[in-house]
Amino acid sequence: MLPNESRIGLRTWVVLFLVIFPTFFFSSAISGAEPRVAAKKIFMREKVRKMFYHAYNNYMTYAFPHDELKPLTKTFTDSLSELGNLNLEHLPQNYNGSALTLIESLSSLVILGNYSEFERAVIWLSENLTFDVDARIHLFECNIRVLGGLVSAHILATDPTNGLDQGIYKNQLLNLAEDLGRRFLCAFDTPTGLPYAWINLKHGLMENETTETSTSGCGSLILEMGSLSRLTGDPRYEAAALRALRKLWSMRSPLNLLGTTLDVVTGEWLEYSSGIGAGVDSFYEYLIKAHILFGKDEFWDMFKSAYLAVQKYFRHGPWYHEADMRTGKATYWQLTSLQAFWPGLQVLVGDLAAANSSHREFFHVWERFGVLPERYLLDREMLHPTEKYYPLRPELAESTLYLYRATKDPWYIEVGESIVNSLNIYTKVEGGFASIKDVTTMQLEDHQHSFFLAETCKYLYLLFDDSFLVNKNFIFTTEGHPLPVRSDWHEKLPEIYTPTNWTCIKNEKQGKRASAMSLQICPADILSPRRGNYVHGVESICHVPDSRADHRCMSDVECGVESISCRQRSCSIAGYCGLWLYVI
Repeated sequence: MLPNESRIGLRTWVVLFLVIFPTFFFSSAISGAEPRVAAKKIFMREKVRKMFYHAYNNYMTYAFPHDELKPLTKTFTDSLSELGNLNLEHLPQNYNGSALTLIESLSSLVILGNYSEFERAVIWLSENLTFDVDARIHLFECNIRVLGGLVSAHILATDPTNGLDQGIYKNQLLNLAEDLGRRFLCAFDTPTGLPYAWINLKHGLMENETTETSTSGCGSLILEMGSLSRLTGDPRYEAAALRALRKLWSMRSPLNLLGTTLDVVTGEWLEYSSGIGAGVDSFYEYLIKAHILFGKDEFWDMFKSAYLAVQKYFRHGPWYHEADMRTGKATYWQLTSLQAFWPGLQVLVGDLAAANSSHREFFHVWERFGVLPERYLLDREMLHPTEKYYPLRPELAESTLYLYRATKDPWYIEVGESIVNSLNIYTKVEGGFASIKDVTTMQLEDHQHSFFLAETCKYLYLLFDDSFLVNKNFIFTTEGHPLPVRSDWHEKLPEIYTPTNWTCIKNEKQGKRASAMSLQICPADILSPRRGNYVHGVESICHVPDSRADHRCMSDVECGVESISCRQRSCSIAGYCGLWLYVI
């Protein structure tokens, strides 16, 4: 708690720190450091480039056209049917892979500027890839990895600046994506409209298929399937994903919280505990990104309510625990590596103070163990006994990229350097990059996940070289596949949301509009998406207005939530709400 004489000025100091200090500091003191930072970025860019090609070339040598590389034995695994299949049930007998890692690498090849290899990959996939295979696949995993990879690569292939010979490309990747999308549709044939988690690519829905799925599995389909509809003119894909998302949102609790697992036939929750990690994470991500991509107010309204609930019931200082969706009471106090995406999401809505706070805690854990363990028990200050692994996940690198682009703070370059060094020290082997089975011993596991090339290397490369993003307007799917923000895809989007580039400030000739990433503010606080009018006086989206204008109160509940730290305000003995009781 601050001394009484300090409370009144805290808001002013926070605003000065967030707005004036970075401008002053980086316009003067950092000028001398700019050449050193620039040199480091070039050096690290080349280091990441070598990482990508070490992983990619070993995959092409020892695993292609199978799904993923086993780097320790220099062999392969046909893992598309294993993704999400924890018990490895109902595996196909005659499935020989779908070149999963190659599909996942397509946009990374363009970002690295390797147009010739991108062209060769497109030609091979056009001539050889088929989805008419007897394989049971996880809808969510296949959607974000394969459908998203193909849709994104099609868009990049039709961009003449990416070096692909337009004479040889006749929308083959889009045709493959549409074929896969049609095979997805049977999953949505349920009484609720919520999709089954599993389908067979050749035979559709299998008899006695499980009706259990996750919140992410139902609520993280709209970007890929919506894009497919916009590209093909067939509304069925977007309609199916949107119906599922709306049904899922209707199942939220009165606290605007959702559980983790549910039944797609009955529409009943099976697991009431929830958080921002596994099973739920990309649901939140896709609400805000769908709003950016398609411009529907509906997505923004969902996101804002959901985000407020997360801040109110899950957040504890810089950490996010899990809570019961019905009561809001904490259930599990744990860090999971998938939560590390959250600071990046917060950058998109301008909550930089909260994003920085959480990101630093995740990085401290990374420094402690050398990598980010899958699950860490916060209340016991120990690793989860059975989830000590690190499968080359990208989330910390992703948030580091977003925060650097928003702040230009060179400290994030140092974070990226640390991540790159750890990956090379602990996971690089002769045959590629191997997952870590136990972070306490750094024992390796014989698996190089496709997302290492789709996301981890990509985000690290963009951290040190963002030329791909200059004067371009992309959002990235949860699997790291870039999708362009196009005005002709927008149902309705206020002008504030359609700058030339969501990730780069416009130059002087282009004007002053810029993104939430570069403005360091929450767009919701500048413009109301529904009404289109300007509003003032709110620092961040997590703000909950006071219930009483004069700040008189009978209990803490009446005082609302403080707008910077998102912590509950206190009602004093004298009956007044304390306005600035917490320090970030």
